[in-house]
Amino acid sequence: MARGPNDEGGRGEMEPVSWEEVWHRLTSGRQSTEPNKPVQLGRMLYILPVIIVGIWLLTGVYMVGPGEQGVVRRFGSEVSKTSAGLNYRIPWPIERIDVVDMAGIRRLNIGFREVAPGRFEENLSEALMLSGDENIVDVSVIVQYRVNDASKFLFRVRDPDVAAKAAAEVALRHTVGQNPIDYTLVEARAAVEEETRSFLQTLLDNYDSGLLVTQVKLQEVDAPKEVRDAFQDVVRAKEDKQKLIREAQGYAADVVPKARGQKEQAIREAEAYKERRVIRSQGDAEKFLSVLAEYKRAPDVTRKRLYLENIEALLPNVEKIILDDQAAGGVLPLLPLRGMASLEKP
Repeated sequence: MARGPNDEGGRGEMEPVSWEEVWHRLTSGRQSTEPNKPVQLGRMLYILPVIIVGIWLLTGVYMVGPGEQGVVRRFGSEVSKTSAGLNYRIPWPIERIDVVDMAGIRRLNIGFREVAPGRFEENLSEALMLSGDENIVDVSVIVQYRVNDASKFLFRVRDPDVAAKAAAEVALRHTVGQNPIDYTLVEARAAVEEETRSFLQTLLDNYDSGLLVTQVKLQEVDAPKEVRDAFQDVVRAKEDKQKLIREAQGYAADVVPKARGQKEQAIREAEAYKERRVIRSQGDAEKFLSVLAEYKRAPDVTRKRLYLENIEALLPNVEKIILDDQAAGGVLPLLPLRGMASLEKP
């Protein structure tokens, strides 16, 4: 409330001043037509700039979300980076902030394009390429990547997403062109994906794009439509070949250990037989030496003992009769009483 000279105590209470009149006085510079409503323009001229400056300073407050990073530029030159949370920078035009999504996964398609949600269309200009053995192959791939360096992403490449797509197509054509068509179609899809990802990352690093390739996934790898049936027959034949090879390897894995076991068993049996024969031969040799020593001491007795032992060993179940030389020359050298006793029995 403003007070005038007619108020109590020598000062009179004045009516409130409207904002319209204040604005009119500030813009026109003329005095109010009503003499009873003076306005303290000097005080307003001090307060208004302070309010404007305060509002301007408040515009420097900004928020960086989770997984994001802020890059602060002062007169176009980068001065700092800010992390997630509430941050402050000098308002425009002195400083400005660029917030980059660092955690979000970006995606690009090569060999096909999305014409509507869930609907895709083949892009032959990107899909058709030459293999290492000069065959045409139809390849489509999905590349996933994210921002790894916010500064490089903002300032080193004019359009990082366009550059990433061009580099991905170059990397895919390079990998497919280095290998025969069978390598890409059947033998090593995972290896092709890894080689493409590695080469693409090298290209993006050379561009200082600030992008990190997280995955390269082959979608369709096939021959052109005109010869696709013939290629499918070849692929099936090669798959059958690989199946038979795996079956043969499985059979070999089953038979070879058994054969090795049998070999080891035969070797151990032969070694045991060898030990037995050696021990037996040594015993026979020692026995022969002992007999030889006895023979040298009493040749006649030893010769007869050896003769009788050998006859006993050769004819174990035959009844043997030993006659003296003098009895053998008589009329009846032997009377077989044992045989006659068996004949007398009824």
